[in-house]
Amino acid sequence: MALTKDRKTELIGSYKTHEADTGSPEVQVAILSERINYLTEHFKAHAKDHHSRRGLLMLVGRRRRLLDYLKAKDAHRYADLIKRLNIRK
Repeated sequence: MALTKDRKTELIGSYKTHEADTGSPEVQVAILSERINYLTEHFKAHAKDHHSRRGLLMLVGRRRRLLDYLKAKDAHRYADLIKRLNIRK
């Protein structure tokens, strides 16, 4: 697993919406994006790792569902998050 405890704590600290926040959609999407970016780099060196590719597709789907939820709930938070994470080109 590429996401260390320190990195995860750092992500939670920068994307939390209130003091005790660890599970808001923003935090979850940030953590998923970090894992997706790691796996994307992993596949540049290991192109035939199809088992991990399935996991990547599942992570992308989970992130997409969270982003859809956030967009329906609060479009301003959604726009701010995709800008901070640089998800859309």
